[in-house]
Amino acid sequence: MRFVEVDGLGPVSRVGLGTWQFGSREWGYGDGYASRVAIDIVRRARELGVTLFDTAEIYGFGRSERILADALGDDRERVVVASKLFPLAPFPPVVRRRAEASARRLGVRSIPLYQVHQPNPVVPDSVTMPGLRELLDAGRIGAVGVSNYSLDRWRRADAALGRPVVSNQVQFSLAHPAPLDDLVPFAEREGRIVIAYSPLAQGLLGGRYSVSHRPGGVRAANPLFGTENLRRAEPLLATLREVAGSHGVEPAQVALAWLLGLPQVVVIPGASSVEQLEFNVAAAEIDLDPAAHQALTDAARAFAPVGGLRTATDAVRARLRREPAPR
Repeated sequence: MRFVEVDGLGPVSRVGLGTWQFGSREWGYGDGYASRVAIDIVRRARELGVTLFDTAEIYGFGRSERILADALGDDRERVVVASKLFPLAPFPPVVRRRAEASARRLGVRSIPLYQVHQPNPVVPDSVTMPGLRELLDAGRIGAVGVSNYSLDRWRRADAALGRPVVSNQVQFSLAHPAPLDDLVPFAEREGRIVIAYSPLAQGLLGGRYSVSHRPGGVRAANPLFGTENLRRAEPLLATLREVAGSHGVEPAQVALAWLLGLPQVVVIPGASSVEQLEFNVAAAEIDLDPAAHQALTDAARAFAPVGGLRTATDAVRARLRREPAPR
């Protein structure tokens, strides 16, 4: 495993584990997954050196945090557990209560990395960050991060917190390479990290899907898998397959290795099985030569999907209308 040093967190594994699927009905893993498979995945992740485990109060509306806590057991105090505040009425007293509730579900006294799940379009960070600063000062969290923030808003969050916001978790992959332009250079310059969620673009970058073979389930609603976008993605996927073939690995592993070849970038793919986890972690050992990395970058920048792409944030908003708030 490879690591990056982060102020307030110590060494963070370059490959983490995203746990949105823990307890979330839309992924179809069921109760058996939560009680057995999730525990096996987390324990194997620890054996492989994974130290970053990402969750959120809104994932399964608290269930993901509880499942992760059970799976980590006593190890929960020895890893970087990252949770997120959904910024609904994110005033300092509310922020404190929500952090305390997440800490209880996670079974920790202090949450190592506490992130604002997405920017509130109405409430500025000058309102939210004082609550997070109080948590920092009280030792209830170890560091502050944000998610889905632009570079400008990340900088404003810094100013509002009065100290570094150490991470920004964003949708980032060969299919969504925009963070290359500003977030990655900022993170490298300032010693922060960019945490890439959906680093395999919900499986598009595995190279299995095409116009004649589209996915079902939750992926079917993602416009990225529409006929026109699958057609437009073929040159990118062809480059992925070519690089994968030359390295004797799979396209999805190359997609992860491309991200890990960038400075200060950490990936948090999910895993539906121990085998998938092992597959993802193996990507940390792949060294892409500069020519291959540049070819992938060029192919990523050339990919221009048609509009209407649905992000994970959109899905969260949709679920929020259907289910009760976390306790």
